Amino acid sequence: MRRNIINKIIVGTLVFTGVSCTGDYMDINSNPYQPGTDDMQADDYMLGSAMNNLSSCVVSSDVNTAQFTDCLLGGPMGGYFSDTNTGWGNTIGNFNATDNWTNVFLKSDKLIPQLFTNLTSVQNISEKTENPVPFAIAKIIKVAAMSRVTDTYGPIPYSKIGLDGAVTTPYDSQEVVYKQFFTELDEAIATLNDNPGAALAATADYVYSGNINKWILFANSLRLRLAMRIVYANQTLAEQEAQKAIQGGVIESNNDNAKWSYFGSIVNPLYTATRYNSATDHACLTGGDTHAAADIICYMNGYNDPRRSKYFVPSEWTGYEYVGVRRSINRSTLGADAHKYSGVNVGQSDPIMWMNAAEVAFLRAEAVAVFGFTGMGGTAKDFYERGIELSFEQWGAGSAVDYINNATSKPGIYDDPSGANSYGSQLSTITVKWNEGDTPDVKQERIITQKWIANWMLGNEAWADFRRTGYPRLIPADPAGNKSGGVVDNELGARRMPFPTDEYVSNKANVEAAVSSYLKGADNYATRVWWDCNSKIR
Repeated sequence: MRRNIINKIIVGTLVFTGVSCTGDYMDINSNPYQPGTDDMQADDYMLGSAMNNLSSCVVSSDVNTAQFTDCLLGGPMGGYFSDTNTGWGNTIGNFNATDNWTNVFLKSDKLIPQLFTNLTSVQNISEKTENPVPFAIAKIIKVAAMSRVTDTYGPIPYSKIGLDGAVTTPYDSQEVVYKQFFTELDEAIATLNDNPGAALAATADYVYSGNINKWILFANSLRLRLAMRIVYANQTLAEQEAQKAIQGGVIESNNDNAKWSYFGSIVNPLYTATRYNSATDHACLTGGDTHAAADIICYMNGYNDPRRSKYFVPSEWTGYEYVGVRRSINRSTLGADAHKYSGVNVGQSDPIMWMNAAEVAFLRAEAVAVFGFTGMGGTAKDFYERGIELSFEQWGAGSAVDYINNATSKPGIYDDPSGANSYGSQLSTITVKWNEGDTPDVKQERIITQKWIANWMLGNEAWADFRRTGYPRLIPADPAGNKSGGVVDNELGARRMPFPTDEYVSNKANVEAAVSSYLKGADNYATRVWWDCNSKIR
């Protein structure tokens, strides 16, 4: 009975809307996000609601929010998804999105207000029950969620956000935000290590079912991800944080992957978002909004990658088993054939992945091979090959031996079945097999390319890696599809998201101060965030 009550509470706070939101995000009717008290007299009931609402803020369980952040922003910018709704004139992928597209990470009530309101609730419960573990885990979730926000815009409101999550506050520089992330992870991990006998009810934790040790592994793995993110901005700090992560223990098994797997009576939001307007006679089983991108399918076709059937729905084009849509194009060229391209293979009950073991292995490989970090616990080659093995295992793709030893296959060329948006140049000559004699640059491309393939659907992470390293090499924006008015370079793509224009009304002084003090350029798609300072990418 107790579990049923908690489930009802959670379902009530995580209701999806059933229609596409792309007309105007902020007009969507929202369900209350603050835990109520009428039906939640017991602290554990309130804790279950608050903790699961927090988890919903990493990749949002709200389908409309997730569509914007992961299908229409991270997906296209990271080379995983492509917009295929021919009725859209202003999109992130065309670098001319309107405010109701660009404001979601910063202004949606499903993210920052929900995060900070429930964080406060968890803190109060932890103090009342004298159990610091829930609040420590809540801090880890907070860092995971807010890292996606700062990586999108650069400077953001953070340290001065109030208990209600209101963002009409001064901004912090991205450097300050990242340093606070590391401090918060320090605090959370220390608390968990100091309370090995404490527990979190499984009904309050649909990530690790209350397993404190696994939360420590995720926190350290998240630290490693963030450390490598800032490596070109502050290599000394990056190495220190990476070493601290390894010393504390990181995810090394798929059994420890960080993934949120509670939807109750609803379904995975990305399942719904990639199937809007689906027609029953379309073999791809996808709607008019999102399909798989040409970029990743070109790489995986070239490598004859057995994970393709796990990632994609076969296309309806004769002679093209898997073929994606080129990103940043004039979508009117798709005509009535948009539905024929490969769809995104995601199930209704598939968990939302936050971080997998393969990514952690590739992070360690890059740290050793490219930057010479010590204390990573192994060789770059071993980590690289282990990353591939872990990904194959995660997706049930069989043995990775032949794939790892393939020294000849290269990414394919994009041949658009419609003939409208082909790209005749080879994206890359990078092969799969490790070669210890390669330069650090080649090793980095090899590592990041395989990390990108393994991180399928984690588009915001892929976009961050592309900006940080220049890899994987993606198909440039089509000049006819680049609607930025000359602001965005076709090959470099968007480097950040502009602040919502509403910020210049509701938080005018603070956003103007942030642009003046913390951005190294205009508030547009082309200006780089703090950690995007790799001198090779210009």
